[in-house]
Amino acid sequence: QVQLVESGGNLVQAGGSLRLSCAASGITITVYALSWYRHAPVNQRELVAAITVGGSPNYLDSVKGRFPISRDNAKNTVYLQMNSLKPDAAAVYYCRGTLQRLDFWGQGTQVTVSS
Repeated sequence: QVQLVESGGNLVQAGGSLRLSCAASGITITVYALSWYRHAPVNQRELVAAITVGGSPNYLDSVKGRFPISRDNAKNTVYLQMNSLKPDAAAVYYCRGTLQRLDFWGQGTQVTVSS
């Protein structure tokens, strides 16, 4: 059974930092493209950051330079370091792993940013 389990979401003050983790089981992330999405109640779900099998990242323009994505294949985990958080970052954050037609999502972790 494949599972992606996010953790690290929390309430944080604007300007603060959080690190989200997504631990995979049932798959080996080495061959998967990995990404983080977020969904706030008033917005559509949006891609925040992605990282290829080779480690090349891609970012939503508004988070470039603040939200580095990384992967630790040995730990089967992908991370999203979120720095200089703004209130508009508040959302449920989901990780996703894709390999050709295989597509797995986690259950999400809540990030709340107080102003």
